[in-house]
Amino acid sequence: MSYKQIISDIESKKFSNIYLLHGEESYYIDRISDAIIKHALEDHERDFNQSILYGKEITVGNIIDEAQQFPMMAERRLVVVREAQNLKKSISELAKYAEHPTSTTILVICYKYDNIDGRSSLVSKCSKTQTVFKSEKIRDYQLVDYVTSLVQENGYQITNKAAMLFAESVGTDLSRIFTELTKLSVLIEKGQQINEVHIEENIGISKDYNIFELTKAVGLRDVPKAIRIVDYFEKNPKNASLVMITGNLFGLFSKLMRMHFWKDSDQALMKSIRISHPFILKEHRNYQKIYPPKKISANIGYLHEYDLKSKGVNNKDFTEMQLARELIFKLMH
Repeated sequence: MSYKQIISDIESKKFSNIYLLHGEESYYIDRISDAIIKHALEDHERDFNQSILYGKEITVGNIIDEAQQFPMMAERRLVVVREAQNLKKSISELAKYAEHPTSTTILVICYKYDNIDGRSSLVSKCSKTQTVFKSEKIRDYQLVDYVTSLVQENGYQITNKAAMLFAESVGTDLSRIFTELTKLSVLIEKGQQINEVHIEENIGISKDYNIFELTKAVGLRDVPKAIRIVDYFEKNPKNASLVMITGNLFGLFSKLMRMHFWKDSDQALMKSIRISHPFILKEHRNYQKIYPPKKISANIGYLHEYDLKSKGVNNKDFTEMQLARELIFKLMH
């Protein structure tokens, strides 16, 4: 069941007896459990009918004992188990309870930062009649599409570059993504297109001096622009690090190497190298013309060397951005 459908059912007071919430991304798990706490009981019913338990402090037996109690002067009881990942070795023992859950209890299991094995008896039994939600982490290559989709769902449009800048600045932290999008929705009139200037002014990343623009400059062998961006990073050290630079450029040259030897369709290529839009592939085709396989191979070697230097290997005297300038020069010459 999707996140939206689960929230819709909760708000309509259509509850399952068990909510098994697990996965690497904690944001949706927190939002679902918060919604259940908000809607399952009236304020005056909480004192006697709501139990919040923590995985570090309890056993599975404690959970079952709480879940099997009957409500007092209320229609239902609510038992929420937070930090259930601390019960990893014994969580499967809940499978027996899942066979015959107490009909007047809502049991919410919040198992964060990890997945429960989908083949386990607990997941199998809960999947048949209860609510199981796996909260997947958004991957870097999915982020631009994800941000674009969220913006559109909220009644706005966003330029491709603005979406990329937003993704680069905010990263895959969903909590921050929603916070920053909420901020933009307050400042920008609904229906308006969000552009890179909005991102620069309100999110705090320069539309001209960022990792995305540096990668593009290196791809086009635009030496003056690349050096200007590194100079900006030196004056604004919070905006980038050598580790970020080497990581992004390694991603670029790895993609270009694969493109040189790709024999299948463009659509299959995009999926393989995790490019989300045809226009991005078109840009990479331009980079591909500039960098032959032999140069790409040499550049990957440089990136490995400077990644080690960024971590202190064979480097005692140079700052990160001094190393970055040296690296950028080698990559483009």
